[in-house]
Amino acid sequence: MIGRARPEDETEPWMPSRPVRTARAARTAAVAVLLLAAAIACGGGQDGGRSAAVAPRTPAWDRVGTLSVHTAQGPRACTASVVRSPRRNLLVTAAHCVENHRIGLLDGLVFTPGYRNGYSPYGSWPVRSVTVDPRWSAGADPEYDVAFVTVGAVGGRQVEDAVGGNPLGTAQGFGLAVSVTGYPNERDEPITCSGLTASQSPTQERFDCAGYTDGTSGSPWLTANGRVIGVIGGYQEGGETPGTSYSVTFDDRVAELFQRAVA
Repeated sequence: MIGRARPEDETEPWMPSRPVRTARAARTAAVAVLLLAAAIACGGGQDGGRSAAVAPRTPAWDRVGTLSVHTAQGPRACTASVVRSPRRNLLVTAAHCVENHRIGLLDGLVFTPGYRNGYSPYGSWPVRSVTVDPRWSAGADPEYDVAFVTVGAVGGRQVEDAVGGNPLGTAQGFGLAVSVTGYPNERDEPITCSGLTASQSPTQERFDCAGYTDGTSGSPWLTANGRVIGVIGGYQEGGETPGTSYSVTFDDRVAELFQRAVA
C-alpha cells in the first residue's frame, strides 16, 4: 500500500496517546484481514546480491518480536521492538501496523518478544495504548509512519525488565551501518541483514537487502551501538518489493512523538 502525500500546510495539534479498545469477537476476522493487508513488506532493488539470514538467538535479538492478534499463534501482522523508556513498557513499530485510517486503532494485539518456532520464551504482552502523529491518523501520511506502543505488565514485570530495551537514536544522518531484524509472515523465526542506510529523500531513508516480505513492517534498524534509528515503514509503507526497505528518518518528528508517548 502506498501512503498519501503530506499536506503542505498541515497544522493539526498533537493528539495524546489513546487506549486501545477491547477486542470484540465480531470484529476479529475483519481485524485479522486488515492486519495482514497492512503488514507491508520491504523489497526489491539494488541490494548488491545480499539476502537476509536467520537471526542468531541472543538476548539482543530477543528485544524484537511479533505483533499478532490475541495470542502468539494468532494472525500475525508486523514486527516491533522494545525501546528504552522511563516506564520500561514501550515498543516502536510502524504506524500502519497499529492504526488503519479506515477503522482506527486495531484491536487485540499482543507483542511476543524472542518468538521462534512456536516458542514464546517471555510470553505475550498485551498492547495497551498507541501514540501516532495526527497526520498519520488523518490521512496515512507516509512522513509519519512510525508509532510508539505501550504494553501491559506480565507476571508483575514490564517488558523492558524481561528483555531490555534499545535506546532511541535521532538526528543520526545517512550512510550508517545497521542491522535490520524482523519476522516475515511465512517464517517462524526472525531474519536479519546488515548494510548501510541511504537517503531516499531528506525525510526518508532506504536499506537494500533481499528477504523482507510481509510481516517485516516495524522491524528496527539498529546501529552497532544498539540504537534504533528507523523502522520499516514510511515510503510505500516500507517498500513494494522484498529487496529495498524504507523508513521515516528518525529526526525531530520522532523525538517529539517519543516524548508524547512517555509523558
